[in-house]
Amino acid sequence: MEEVIVIGGGLAGSEAAYQIAKRGKKVKLYEMKPEKFSPAHSSSNLAEIVCSNSFKSNLHTNACGLLKEELRMMDSLLIKIADKTCVPAGQALAVDREEFSKNVTKELESIENINIIRQEVGESISIEELAKEHKVIIATGPLTSDKLSKEILKLTGESNLHFYDAAAPLIDKDSINFDIAFYGNRYEQERPKDESAEEWLEKQKNHYNNENSECKEEQSYINLPMNKEEYEKFVNELVNAEVVELHEFEKREIFEGCMPIEIMAKRGTDTLRFGPLKPVGFTDPRTGYRPYAVVQLRQDNKEAKIYNIVGFQTNLKYGEQKRVFSLIPGLENAEFMKYGVMHRNTFINSSKLLDNTYNLKLNKNIYFAGQITGVEGYVESISSGLVAGINVASERKIEFPENTMIGALAKYISTPNDKFQPMNANYGILPELEGKKISDKKLKYSKISDRALESLKDAMKNF
Repeated sequence: MEEVIVIGGGLAGSEAAYQIAKRGKKVKLYEMKPEKFSPAHSSSNLAEIVCSNSFKSNLHTNACGLLKEELRMMDSLLIKIADKTCVPAGQALAVDREEFSKNVTKELESIENINIIRQEVGESISIEELAKEHKVIIATGPLTSDKLSKEILKLTGESNLHFYDAAAPLIDKDSINFDIAFYGNRYEQERPKDESAEEWLEKQKNHYNNENSECKEEQSYINLPMNKEEYEKFVNELVNAEVVELHEFEKREIFEGCMPIEIMAKRGTDTLRFGPLKPVGFTDPRTGYRPYAVVQLRQDNKEAKIYNIVGFQTNLKYGEQKRVFSLIPGLENAEFMKYGVMHRNTFINSSKLLDNTYNLKLNKNIYFAGQITGVEGYVESISSGLVAGINVASERKIEFPENTMIGALAKYISTPNDKFQPMNANYGILPELEGKKISDKKLKYSKISDRALESLKDAMKNF
């Protein structure tokens, strides 16, 4: 039986290994943990999540929601496990990160066709040598080790590109002050316009801040309201706080999609109020009026004991995180389970090097998958692993329709582009609808999603 090599047991590598094995081929899955850990990893499990625990929206009118639905249709193992290990997050799919990676590891270990080898590839084991006799998928992620980076440079004949990603802090729920904090999803908790503040407050009495209230189990977010004085003091301290110093080339390459909050705040006093701290859709249960700004905390584990601060990816020093983030009303006594970190992310120039099956043009036996290809995000990485895995296991090239999100991402990373940068799933990379333009955005996105799912359904008949 033909044996395929997958290097890297992250999201993309794990999905690729599953897709290959289910098609009857043997897989050797190389993972360097626990022999060696990257700067951001700490668990021995496969598919470890190191940033947010959110897989983003499940909505039919959201690009990542569409991508997840396509992956469900394609029997994605990781999306199946994400659904199984989900925690409340409103319209988003968020997971208990430990349960998620444990389940992925257990599932892959139980598959007879998959042999997991806990060893780093790089010096004694050469990718080039492996590719002479096997098809190889390189899914080493955005934190590829130095050894492997050098070999990838050799294989591609290119210089590495870098960008930097930041992770948000995690808070112990029991340390949050619920005299200030309140549960609620945006718009669902907001006071109706035809109701006075006094009437609304009367109705809400013992509702949001009552420790025994059932509504707590129904809401996905904990919200921390701020008045103007509190907000401006917080922003002032944030922009003047000490950060882990970056080199000049690092500063230029921070990826906009994961901008550290302290850099965002430096763009103007009100930037955060129109971004991650926007108060729209909320009413402060203490006043009956909309707050000046709102910080949101999202559940991070199934037991609802740990919450992450939404949008607070940061490069502040740990002591400064404790000092500055404790200025947020409700977090004055916060216990930080994990501080935010900034780490290196690496990607290749896929627009020049790969085709739309993630196959290296210079070597038909080598494929890449995951964020190293320039797809940005958990679900996007899973998508690339699925495509690469299916193609490695197939006797012919399997191309996904360009009007599906899976296909559009594959096309994006493989289309020549002098200014190639990582890309999330978004409707902008899908073809426009034919016929008359639709002005209503939700209706337009819904129709684009319908078209994508129908197109994928038809394409699957030939896979």
